[in-house]
Amino acid sequence: MRPQALDDVIGQDHIVGKGRLLRRAIQADRLSSIIFYGPPGTGKTSLARVIANSTKSAFESLNAVLTGVKDVREAIDRAGERKNLYGKRTILFVDEVHRWNKAQQDALLPWVENGTFILIGATTENPFFEVNRALVSRSRVFQLKSLTPDALLETAERALADRERGYGKWRIRFEEGALGHLVEVSAGDARSLLNALELAVETSPEQWAPPEGAEIFVSMEAAEESIQRRALLYDKDGDYHFDTISAFIKSVRGSDPDAALYWLAKMVRAGEDPSFLFRRMLILAGEDVGLADPYAVCVVAACAQAFERIGFPEGNFPLTHACLYLATAPKSNSSMAFFDALKEVEREDAEIPNHLKDTNRDSESFGHGDGYIYPHAYRDHWAAQQYLPSALRGKTFYTPSSIGYEGRIRDEILRKREVQAAVVLGGDRREDILTWSAVAKGREGWLKRLSDGRSDLLLRDRDAILGKCAITRHGRVFLPNADDGLLLWESLRRAVDGLTAAVVKNETAKNALLRFWANGASVDEVENPLIATGGIPSPEEAEKWFDCAEFDFILSREPFRGGENPMEFTAACRKLLAKGGVIVILASPPADGSKISRVLADCAHDNTIATEFSVSAALLDKLRGAEVEFFQNLGRNLAWTRSDMEKSFTNTGLSFKITEIAQKEERILLPRDIEGWFSEKSPWGAFMADALGIDDYILVKKSLSERAKRGTVDWRWKSLLVRAEVFAPLA
Repeated sequence: MRPQALDDVIGQDHIVGKGRLLRRAIQADRLSSIIFYGPPGTGKTSLARVIANSTKSAFESLNAVLTGVKDVREAIDRAGERKNLYGKRTILFVDEVHRWNKAQQDALLPWVENGTFILIGATTENPFFEVNRALVSRSRVFQLKSLTPDALLETAERALADRERGYGKWRIRFEEGALGHLVEVSAGDARSLLNALELAVETSPEQWAPPEGAEIFVSMEAAEESIQRRALLYDKDGDYHFDTISAFIKSVRGSDPDAALYWLAKMVRAGEDPSFLFRRMLILAGEDVGLADPYAVCVVAACAQAFERIGFPEGNFPLTHACLYLATAPKSNSSMAFFDALKEVEREDAEIPNHLKDTNRDSESFGHGDGYIYPHAYRDHWAAQQYLPSALRGKTFYTPSSIGYEGRIRDEILRKREVQAAVVLGGDRREDILTWSAVAKGREGWLKRLSDGRSDLLLRDRDAILGKCAITRHGRVFLPNADDGLLLWESLRRAVDGLTAAVVKNETAKNALLRFWANGASVDEVENPLIATGGIPSPEEAEKWFDCAEFDFILSREPFRGGENPMEFTAACRKLLAKGGVIVILASPPADGSKISRVLADCAHDNTIATEFSVSAALLDKLRGAEVEFFQNLGRNLAWTRSDMEKSFTNTGLSFKITEIAQKEERILLPRDIEGWFSEKSPWGAFMADALGIDDYILVKKSLSERAKRGTVDWRWKSLLVRAEVFAPLA
């Protein structure tokens, strides 16, 4: 009953279900080296056999329990011959790969690196501890899970129904609870279940095999005798030295001072070298505590120096001091970012941007240093500019944790990074109904971006949307209107083994996002975000574009900015929603946007910013009425309301909850903003000129211009955060 094709695999939808990364890689025959890790009977070997049936590459199989280096070298020779003579790839499957020692695993490395073969390893042990680190770093690890009772029941039912490979030729009947007992005691192991099922079925009749069509009754007693609870898996001899230091490090990393002291005492009692212990603690101070507590490495170094001066037995005190300090310190492993940067350095030697080059030698001849922005000349002693080479623009290595010292600097780092990323991708474009032109560019535009809290706004919106759903690493995410990339990158980070698909308006936006992604991560093509252009696809189009017709999460920020109809948008998304899926939308009704009348009303109540152009209370009332009328005349698409949003979800059979969010940002109103709003080409400006009359219209413009000269304004509006899921079947 071993699966022959992907659709035969039961219980591992999180890695081989429709739209998942591994399924796409197998179907495209674009596998890189992989390791399957999971309990026995979950399908590791079966998946390897499915790959063997699906690939055009040659397939070699070895069992690490039965083979050694000699067998590996013979397989390598055959693979090399295929590659050199016929240009054909070889996939080498090694079952129980953790059983090989380091030398045997090392024998694979050069041939994996030079592409002689693609390795597929299978192991029941954690590969990050039991498999050569170099092999793991060159492979993608997929974790298989124990089968659920439903999946085990489906496995048994398939075996009972299959006429060729199972028991479909006979009518098999179970005493009530007998089959359920087999499923329960199998404890997630399909092999254990099928073995027990075979024993129960074939020992129940007086003689095997009975005539075709005969009834076979399996009693509860037969089921109980056919399966025993599996013995606990424990086949490690282990090395006392390395196992104990491993337990110590994991206890310190896990912030358990009691366990850390126990393992420390055990090592000291066994005669462990104190210099080895301090060496490990110094490494841990940098690797696991890091910038969450920058002083940790200083404390451990001081304790090590103190021990050298006093020795045992009093040296137990600095040993204990260092151990307890590390165990109770906040933790962060963000220093691992160095190795990501090192990979980029090894991959290519990128050109230093001209504005970062030394000005002392070649500034006159070659213009070195031209365009450099001196941060100390700006507010907060910071200005957004490009510091990475152009080829790496948008690439991030360091991700600060939210713990300890890093927690205090995290928000500022992310805020600055978001501003820079928004500039690269155009993600800070937030067109409102008053503005029908692109955002300010050049130095003036930088001032606006730096001063009006745009990065805080972007992050708030993103976190609000993602906070309404829990994207799993195997989730399938669809992002309509994803031109700014704000939700795309975080979805890719969270659904690493799933699917992230997006739709953008045009090829320009698509290419910009793909360029940013290519600069931001070194990944195989199969791991790229899937981006299409146009509107929301039908299920048939989604199947064609993304190889997936339904999604677990559909997320969008301001999907109606371009005049999209909420009813049509929601109906189109509903057709793509998987069973149990969630739609989350953040959208701002135009009529609830910031009003010029409110900005000017603030001026009237604040004597410090009142000017000769301040408008009267009567004109403010007239302006408020005109703004209300403007939105009423725009039409439902451009001036949709909360009621329209509610109807769009109700009519498509979705249960939903709407949270109203009061939005605010400190905004600098630039002259070009005001000129754009009060332009004859602006629908808002043309309407206001008619509604107010030319004299009042000019006075409102002058009053707003004077207010803009006096600093930032409170720009306020309301957004609706909607979380919806299915409560009724789709007609």
